[in-house]
Amino acid sequence: MGYNEKERAFIEWYPRGYGVGFKVKERLFETQTKYQRLELYETEGFGKLLVLDGTVQLVEVGEESYHETLVHPVMLAHPNPRRVLVIGGGDGGTLREVLRHDVEKVTMVEIDEMVIEVSRIYLGIDRGAFEDPRTELIIGDGVEYLRETDESFDVIIVDSTDPVGPAKLLFSEDFYRSSYEKLNENGIYITQAGSVYLFTNELIDAYRAMKKVFDKVYYFSFPVIGYASPWSFLVGVKGGIDFRKVDVERGRELELYYYDPERHETLFQMPRYVREMLEGGEG
Repeated sequence: MGYNEKERAFIEWYPRGYGVGFKVKERLFETQTKYQRLELYETEGFGKLLVLDGTVQLVEVGEESYHETLVHPVMLAHPNPRRVLVIGGGDGGTLREVLRHDVEKVTMVEIDEMVIEVSRIYLGIDRGAFEDPRTELIIGDGVEYLRETDESFDVIIVDSTDPVGPAKLLFSEDFYRSSYEKLNENGIYITQAGSVYLFTNELIDAYRAMKKVFDKVYYFSFPVIGYASPWSFLVGVKGGIDFRKVDVERGRELELYYYDPERHETLFQMPRYVREMLEGGEG
């Protein structure tokens, strides 16, 4: 896994010998932060590539395919999303998309300050989001923050690494319960949940844990540039929000490139065998 100097390519290997690779022009930056190995490359066709612990986080060309999908479906499903919490997302893309809505405050909790600094200097995909007066940036552990804060939120967005290794805490029943408690009476939660085909068991485990906590849970998928697509997402609802319906008029005003609010129902396409595994054993 990683950068091959001879081939001038970066390859992320997934389970079962499947990989996603990019031809590289040059390595721009590399460091070991307090928490993880951070690498940044200039690719031949997709702009800059951000890598954490050997895992592709984003490619500059097409990063919106992930950030639009993580943010706008839940923001448009909520009738009045004023206060939003983002956990992770140090590159700034998720924060940028949230701030396109008429929000009062966005609290962002990122554990690794170096990810933010490198993203600001080399990537700039936040497009000023970190300096927005509506942004409160906290450097810290998202699990601890949710457990200890007295704040409450309309929307919680978890933009974390894959549901394996250290990030597994963000996919636990305890964490989902903390999130549920900190949502307002009508609130909505979303997390990315890994590759549909290659992290199927992790997706199922997270879905079943969320079902024990949230009033309603939805799963959906979307093709994300740079990832082993289709990529899965899980949504938990507190209260009466129907995630199958979004405010299309608000969505049109955003002029999105990848996620289409007018075709929101297409998100819910899932391979039959995965759907049956997700729903298997449910009463």
